[in-house]
Amino acid sequence: MAILCTTSKAVIPPVSGALGGDVFVVDDLSAADRRLVSDPAETLVVIGSDVDLDDALNFTACQRLTRPSLGVVLLREGLEVAVLALAIRAGVREVVPASDLDLIAEACLRSENLSRMTPVAVSLPSQQGTEGKVAVVFATKGGCGKTTTATNLAVALHAGGTKRVCLVDLDLAFGDVAISLQLTPVRTLVDAVAMDGRLDVTGVSGLLTHYLPGFDCVLAPVEPGDAEQIPASLVTDLLHVLRRMFDYVVVDTPPQFNEHVLAVLDEADHHILLTTPDVPTLKNLRLTIDMLDMLSYPRDRRAIVLNREDPRVGLTVADVESVVKTNVTSRIPASLAVPASINRGVPITVESPDHPVSIAIRDIAAGTIAGARHEPSAARRGFLGLRRRSG
Repeated sequence: MAILCTTSKAVIPPVSGALGGDVFVVDDLSAADRRLVSDPAETLVVIGSDVDLDDALNFTACQRLTRPSLGVVLLREGLEVAVLALAIRAGVREVVPASDLDLIAEACLRSENLSRMTPVAVSLPSQQGTEGKVAVVFATKGGCGKTTTATNLAVALHAGGTKRVCLVDLDLAFGDVAISLQLTPVRTLVDAVAMDGRLDVTGVSGLLTHYLPGFDCVLAPVEPGDAEQIPASLVTDLLHVLRRMFDYVVVDTPPQFNEHVLAVLDEADHHILLTTPDVPTLKNLRLTIDMLDMLSYPRDRRAIVLNREDPRVGLTVADVESVVKTNVTSRIPASLAVPASINRGVPITVESPDHPVSIAIRDIAAGTIAGARHEPSAARRGFLGLRRRSG
């Protein structure tokens, strides 16, 4: 039995007829969600053209996470390219003119055929008794390759779609995740401000921008000034919810210690500290390590990653370790293939999975993050946690 969501009584008879008459009618998406809870085997929801587009997309994005077998067919009075793009990203299977009953019937049939070939349900990490892991990529000097590393690390953790991954762009003023993945930032983190203090899975689902099946992004605001609207507490709440929705959350950051970065460092299971083999960057890394020690962040969360390793620059790994007084955990070789992949908007781990850079990043994903023991969230400590307790 299909679910038809509409407030228009005139729509019900013709659409029900097009679907063979076996239709359960609801007048809002909350009722549709309740119906799905009571009947988990349901595979089709038809959303009428009178339903608000944003509500329809948020509903679909949320269902895509928990019910991949569910198909959503969206009816619209007219078909616009922008609406089609938004619908596809949210996970809508078909967008059909509301007046064309034959097309509606065909779209619903295609959707149900696809549902029969799709797993019935997917469990969120929290439903399996565990939370997803959060890894933050950080450096206090710009130009180290944080965004490129974070993006490719997320691809590596995605493991061809076997794990659910979310990439969060926390460089709120000048984030580059969207352009790196050729994504259009329709919904960004600033849209969560209205939900501050009551962020949940449904709300976060509405913030996600789809990149690949099982790989979503929370993008930075388009306007640099919007960063000031986002409180650190919202970042903390966002990560709490994302842990329940994804196996891995990778956070890209700005090159500075600010309240948003400190909030992520408090929550993250893994601190990926990035450096390059040049003296100014190594000096900044040494200061970063000193700061993390001063703020009592556990050292076992840290991984020192030497990016763009190149013996021709005159600094060996031993030299780097001598300067920063810490062992280098992983190394990523220098290669012109990396900026070339950036300019094409395709991560090198997607474009050239067998490239030495891709292999190095997969090793970080497998050894440093996926292979590490996950500490319970109650054990997290850090600057913001200390400040809350002292207040």
